[in-house]
Amino acid sequence: MSAMLRIAREEWRLLSRDRVAVLGLTLLLLLTAVASFTAWEQRRSTDAQRTRHQAQVDHEFEAQPERHPHRMVHYGHFVFRPLNPLAAFDAGVDAYTGHTLFLEGHRQNSANFGDVRQSSLLLRFGQLTPAFVLQVLAPLLLIFVGHASLARERESGTLRVLLAQGVAPGQIVAGKVLAMSAVAAAALLPALLALLWIGVATPAPLGLAAVLVAGYGLWLLIWALGIVGLSAWFGRARDALVALLAVWAISVVLVPRLAPELAASAMALPTRFETDIAVARDLAALGDSHNPNDPYFAGFKKKVLAQYGVSRVEDLPVNYKGLLGMEGERLTSALFVRYANDGFERQAAQLRLVDNFAWLSPVIALRRLSMAAAGTDLQNYRRFVEQAERHRYRLVQELNRLQAEKLSFASDRSSRDNRIGAEHWHGMADFHYEAAPPIEALQRTAPAAGVLLLWLAALTALLVLAAHRLGRIKR
Repeated sequence: MSAMLRIAREEWRLLSRDRVAVLGLTLLLLLTAVASFTAWEQRRSTDAQRTRHQAQVDHEFEAQPERHPHRMVHYGHFVFRPLNPLAAFDAGVDAYTGHTLFLEGHRQNSANFGDVRQSSLLLRFGQLTPAFVLQVLAPLLLIFVGHASLARERESGTLRVLLAQGVAPGQIVAGKVLAMSAVAAAALLPALLALLWIGVATPAPLGLAAVLVAGYGLWLLIWALGIVGLSAWFGRARDALVALLAVWAISVVLVPRLAPELAASAMALPTRFETDIAVARDLAALGDSHNPNDPYFAGFKKKVLAQYGVSRVEDLPVNYKGLLGMEGERLTSALFVRYANDGFERQAAQLRLVDNFAWLSPVIALRRLSMAAAGTDLQNYRRFVEQAERHRYRLVQELNRLQAEKLSFASDRSSRDNRIGAEHWHGMADFHYEAAPPIEALQRTAPAAGVLLLWLAALTALLVLAAHRLGRIKR
C-alpha cells in the first residue's frame, strides 16, 4: 500500500473515532435526505395543483355561452407555469418570480403569486433544498472535520517524524486530500441518490442531472483542497479553523448577498410605477383606435377602404371593428414586448455583473450552474413569459378575427345579434409550454463550470506550494 493511501486510511480512522465528526456527517446526511424528500413532495404537489388549476380555467373558458368575441377578449384566461422536474433539487428563482399569468387584451400582465410574497420572510434566507444544504452547510461540515488535518500533525510533532522516515510532503498532502474527498463524497451521496430518483420517476434529462452531480462534486472538491491547503499553512489547528470559518462566511454568506445589491445599485431597474407611466405615455403616442379623428387610425381606415375598393366601412365584406381591434392589438403588443425585452435584458446585465464576483466566491458560479441545469434560472422564467405572451397575442387576435369574420358591421352594433356560438371557444385557449432543449441548458452551464475548474486549478497550485513549504520542516 502506498504512503498516500496509508495516510488517508489513518485519517479515516481518526475521523471515525471523532464523535463530533461522525455526528456532524450523520446530521448532514439526514438533513440532505429530508430536504430531498420534502422538496420532491412539495414540487409534486405544486405541479399537480397547477395542472389542476390549468384544467379548471381551460374548462371555464370553453364553457362560456354565446358571447361577443370582444367580451371574450376582456374575459381573459389564466396560464400557470409548469415546474421543471429538477426544480425539486434547486428551486432557483421560482419562489421569487411568480407562476400565474392573467392573459387579456390590450395589456401584458406580470406573473403573480411568488412563494416569497405568500410566505414568511424566512423564505428569503434560503429554502431547504438539497442545493441549499450542499452550497451552505456541507462546506461548514468539511471545515470542522478537516481544519486540523495537517495542523494537528504539526502540533503533535508527527509531521516531522513522517518526513524523517522518508515520506514525501506531496504524499502526505495527497493522503489528507483523499481522506477529505471521501468525506465530501459521502456528503454528496444523498443528493446523488435523489437525482437518480428524479431521473427515474420523471422525464428529467439525465445529462442535466449529471451536470448537477458534477457541479456539486467540483464544489465540494474545491473545499476539500482549500481546507487541506489552509490547514497546511497554519501551525495550529485553532488558527486554521478561524481562517476557514472566515473564508466560509465571506465566500458563502457575505459576497453572494452583497454582489446582487452592488449590481442593483450600479444598474438599477425602473420601478413598476415608472414602467407603467412610460408604457401609458407610449400607448398614447401610438394613437387611439376609439377616436375617429386620430391621425394613425384615420390613415388605417383609408388604407382598408382602398384595399377592398369601397368608400364606407359598412360596405366592407368584413367587420371593420374586428380589423380595428386586430391593428390596435398588433401595435400595443409590440410595445409590451419591447418593454418586456428591455426589462429582461437589464436583469441579464445585472446577472453578468454578479458573475464577476464568482472570482471571489465560487458559490456564485455554482448557483448559476445549478439553476441553469435545474431549469429554474431567469432564462427559463423568461422563456415561460415570452411563450405566454405569444399565446396571449394569438388568442386575442383569433377573437378579433372572429369578430371581423363572423359578425357584420351592422350586427356588431346590435345588442341582440352581436354574439357567436360557444363552439368557437373550444380549444382556443389551450397553452402548451415548451421547455428549452437540454443542449441549451448545457451551454448556459459552461461558463460557470469553467470558473469552478479554474478555482480547482488555483487551489491545486496552493496545495503544491503548501507541500513545498512542509518539505522545509524536515530541514
